[in-house]
Amino acid sequence: MNVIWRNSISCLRIGKVPCRYQSGYHPAAPLGSRILTDPAKVFEHNMWDHMPWSKEEEAAAKKKIEENSTVRVHPEEQVKYESEAIDQKTEEKVGEVSWNHVKTNAANCVSRNQNRKNSGLPRKQSKAGSAFTSVDHEEDRKGPLKTELFPGSMATFRILEVGCGAGNSAFPILNILQNAPESFLYCCDFASGAVELVKSHASYRAAQCSAFVHDVCDDGLPYPFPDGILDVILLVFVLSSIHPDRMQSVVNRLSKLLKPGGILLFRDYGRYDMTQLRFKKGHCLSENFYVRGDGTRAYFFTKGEIQTMFCKAGLDEKQNLVDRRLQVNREKQVKMHRVWVQGKFQKPLHLS
Repeated sequence: MNVIWRNSISCLRIGKVPCRYQSGYHPAAPLGSRILTDPAKVFEHNMWDHMPWSKEEEAAAKKKIEENSTVRVHPEEQVKYESEAIDQKTEEKVGEVSWNHVKTNAANCVSRNQNRKNSGLPRKQSKAGSAFTSVDHEEDRKGPLKTELFPGSMATFRILEVGCGAGNSAFPILNILQNAPESFLYCCDFASGAVELVKSHASYRAAQCSAFVHDVCDDGLPYPFPDGILDVILLVFVLSSIHPDRMQSVVNRLSKLLKPGGILLFRDYGRYDMTQLRFKKGHCLSENFYVRGDGTRAYFFTKGEIQTMFCKAGLDEKQNLVDRRLQVNREKQVKMHRVWVQGKFQKPLHLS
C-alpha cells in the first residue's frame, strides 16, 4: 500500500504468526495490491484498492452530504443521545481492513521490542503480568510494600486497545504475544458486558492481559496503570463515536499514557464514506456527525482534522493517509466508495 505498511509487514519476526487473521475470510490478494486498471473489469472482484474519485463522483458525494445535513436532530434529542452514548464497535472492526492495520503494526512493534536488550529488568517473573498477583509473596515482604505494582507492571512492552468490544482484535494480538512473554495487553471498553465477554473467553490470559471497563470521555477516571508506560495504543473506529467537542480531551489523555517514543495507531471513518452518504435526513447531529437508528453515533474525518488533533496532543505525525477503496456488489452491479483515515502518531523521545 505504502512504504510504512510495507516496512511493517517486512519487519514481522515472530514465529508461528499467521500472515492474516483467520476470520473466515481469505482475500485472494493482499490489501493494497488490487488496483483496477481496466474499468470494464470492475465487477470481477468485490473490492479495489486506492480508487481515485472522478470530479463528478466527488461533487455527487458533497451534494448528498448537503442534503442529508439540512435537517438536524432536535437539541433535546441530542442531549439524550449524548447521555446514552455507548462505545461502539462497528462492522469495520470485523473485516480485514481494520485488522491488517492492527496486526502488522502491533506485531512489528512487538518484534522490535524483542530485539532490544532488557538489561537491568527483573527476571524472577516468568510471565509479564504475574507480578501484580503476588504482592503478598514472601519476597515482597522483605522490604517496603511495592505499591507501584499494577497489572502488567513487570512487562517490558505494553499495548492498550481502546474500545475492545468482544475481543475481535484483542485475541489475535494475544496470540502474537505468546511469542513475547514479557509483553502485556490492556483492553478497555465502555460496555461492561463486552469486557465480561473478553474475560470469559477461553483465550483470555490474566497473566498477559487486563480487560477493564473504562469511559475514555471521563477525564477524572484513572486507568489501572500509571501514565507514560505504554508502547502502543490502538484507537480503531472509536473516536468517531465520541462527540466532536470531547475528542481533543480524549486524545490528550491517551497521549499522556504513552512513553517517549510510544506509538498511537489510528483508523476511522473518512469524509464522504459510503456510510455517511447513506444517512437520511433527520439523522445529522452536527456537521459530519450523525446518529444511527440504534443510537450509536459516527463522525467522518479529514486528514487535516486528524493531524491537528493529534499534533495538538503533543504527538508527531508519522503516517496520515486517506484509504480509498471501491466496494462492489457484483450481483446487483452496484459500486460503493469506502473512505477511511489511517495514521501513526509518535510521542517525541525528548519533549521540548
